[in-house]
This record gives sequence, C-alpha cells and structure tokens, in this order.
Amino acid sequence: MKYGPIFKTSLAGLPVVVSSDPEFNYYILQQEGKLVEFWYLDSFAKLIDLRGLGRDGESTPLTSIGHIHKYMRNMVLSQIGAEALRKRILPDMEETCQKALVDWSTQESLDVKKATSSVIFDFTAKLLYGFEPEKNMSERFSYIFQGLLSFPLNIPGAVFHKCLKNQKMGLKLMKDLMDERRAMPEKHRGDFLDQILDGMKTESFLSDDFSVLAMFAILLASFDIISSSLTLALMFLTEQPMVVKELEKEHEEILRNREQREGGLTWKEYKSMNFTMQVVNESLRMLNVGPGIMRRAIRDIHVNGYTIPEGWTIVIAQSALQLNPETYDDPLSFNPWRWKNLEPTVVAKSFIPFGGGARMCAGADFTKAFIAVFLHHLISKYSWEKVKGGEIIRSPVLGFGDGFYIKIRNK
Repeated sequence: MKYGPIFKTSLAGLPVVVSSDPEFNYYILQQEGKLVEFWYLDSFAKLIDLRGLGRDGESTPLTSIGHIHKYMRNMVLSQIGAEALRKRILPDMEETCQKALVDWSTQESLDVKKATSSVIFDFTAKLLYGFEPEKNMSERFSYIFQGLLSFPLNIPGAVFHKCLKNQKMGLKLMKDLMDERRAMPEKHRGDFLDQILDGMKTESFLSDDFSVLAMFAILLASFDIISSSLTLALMFLTEQPMVVKELEKEHEEILRNREQREGGLTWKEYKSMNFTMQVVNESLRMLNVGPGIMRRAIRDIHVNGYTIPEGWTIVIAQSALQLNPETYDDPLSFNPWRWKNLEPTVVAKSFIPFGGGARMCAGADFTKAFIAVFLHHLISKYSWEKVKGGEIIRSPVLGFGDGFYIKIRNK
C-alpha cells in the first residue's frame, strides 16, 4: 500500500487506522473485548439498530457485551453450523439447488446474482423462520446493502432513504412472524425463531425489539455473500474451461463411486470435494463484499513504536490482505490450484472472508456448503454460456453492473 501496511487517515471526519498487516490484523481480531470492540459506520448502525432494549427499559450496547454475541452466535451455529449441515440441512439444500437449476434450464437467460439471491433468501427464510417469502422480496432486502456504506442522508431520492424504507418492511415482517408463532405455540419447529422465543423466557436481553432486530440482521446477512460468491465463481469459470474440467473430473468421480446411483449427496461426498473447495476459497478471496472489518480501540494500543489512542477506529483491509502479491502469486488471477500450496498459518492470517476471532461469521460453513452443493449439480448435469454483462463494480460494496446473464442447458 502507498503509505505502508498500517497508516492513519480519516473517515467522515473521524480518525481511522487502516491496516493490511497480517500479523497486526490477526492480533487485533483476537482482542475482542480486551483492546477493541465491534464497530459500524453510522449508516449501518441506523439500518441495523445496534442497541438491544432490555426488559428494564434501558438500552444495552451490543458492542460492549460479549456474552450477548456469544449467546446469539451459538444459536445461529446450532441452526446452520457444521453439525446442523451434516445432520439435517444438506438434503434440503441439495433439493433446493436441484429445483432451481431445473427451472433455470427452461429460461432463455437469467441474471445469476438476482436468481441466486432469490433462491438463497427463500431457502434461508424457510429454514430459520418457517415462512416462504413473496416474490421479489429478496430484491428489497438486497437494496438495503446499497445503503450500508452510503452517507446516512434520510431524504427522498437518497440511497439511504430507500434503504430505510426497506428496513421498515423487513422489521415489520420479522415482528409479524414472531407474533404469528406466539399465537400457535403448539407448532414448535425447533428453528431459529423457536429458539428466540424459548430464549426470551430466560434471557433478559431478548426483548421483543432486540429479537426482531436480530432476526432481521441474520436474514439480511445470510444470502448476499453466497449469491455474490456464486456469481463471481460462474463469471470466472465461464472464462476458464480448465477449471471446469477439473471440477467435472471431481464430481464425476463422486457419482461413479456412489453406492446408490440415485441417492442424494452424502456428508462424506461433500467433504471429499477438495478441488471444489479450492474454487470456493478462490471465489471468496476475490470477492471482498465490503471494504474492511471495523473495530474501535477501547484502550490505547501500541504497535511499531506508535500508539493508537482509545476511541480510534481500526479498519482491517480485507482486499489488501487477500489480494496481496507477497502472499498470493498473481493475485488478480483466478487460480484455485494456489490453495494446494498455501500454509495453514498463511491462510489464517491472510484469508478472512468471514472475519476472525470471537466475531468470526457463524454462517461460514453454511456459505461454503451451499456454493459447493450448487456447483456439484451445475457441473454434473448442465453446461452454460454467457449471454451478456459481467462487469464487476465496487462502490464500495461489490456489484455486477448490468448483471451477469447466462443460458443454462442440460448436458
């Protein structure tokens, strides 16, 4: 970077330290609740109200209470973590991907980002909350991402104003779902919504307001990174037939070795997708949905003879880490084979698409599994060709310009 791996700047008038130093970033991500706390831009804080209203009527800052985050993270992991995937989610995930691809193969063309967003949003909404969204609801949630890093100007015509309108829709939806489930206690599904309602009986921080916000935030975060990663992967695969051939080889072997030819994907088969996971990692490496991971210093931090004062913001620059030529040869090239030779310690410090430390995203395994299962069925049964689009735009949230349209055909 022009000013070195760690430098001072300002963001909206606030002092900020930006870091692309792997060692320092790894250290900071391990210091949650000790030297740093979670922090958002004002626009994000207003879209996802970062205060949980306790039953005593007093606001409780989410960023300063570690046990709240731990409790919520464990709940999410119990619903979509590795064990949940292995024991119950994988078959439904596979069925969802199969149905989507069958439908897409009948269309003249489709916008990959829009189509995958809809599929993943609908699947996650049903999995977590037991409801089937109305058509195009995923688009309204997608609009919210456009305002996460926008200037928080709430006037008609502004991006942030439109995002707030969609936020109100999303919060009302979550509140309606909660009220509906409460009215039918006999229909216990064991999903995330039931866990929320059960937890409200014992956890004081789980007020109605906090629970609705948590439900909204989790659904909002659940689908965009998957749809963006899948879109990016298909864009690169379209231009790299050798990668597609290697994927075909891996998935043909899975089908050839399957004891029950017509059976579904097993957990063992999923875990055997070594090259597929290299493709997934490479897509995530090049994705970088946001500009960085933000933390705020709660004590003075000393680094390389300098002091980062208490209250300053630290931005861990994911793009600079994951596109660093000192770590990744020819970093702007899509090369899944590079993952065969990367040391685990290098990966741990220079590959953080899901953050790190105690705040690492609970949906990491779910994201990787969905992409891998989708690719399994796409590569095994279909071919595709680009129709139009494919321009990558970072403004600063990653987007795809006029979309990326493809035509899918049965093999």
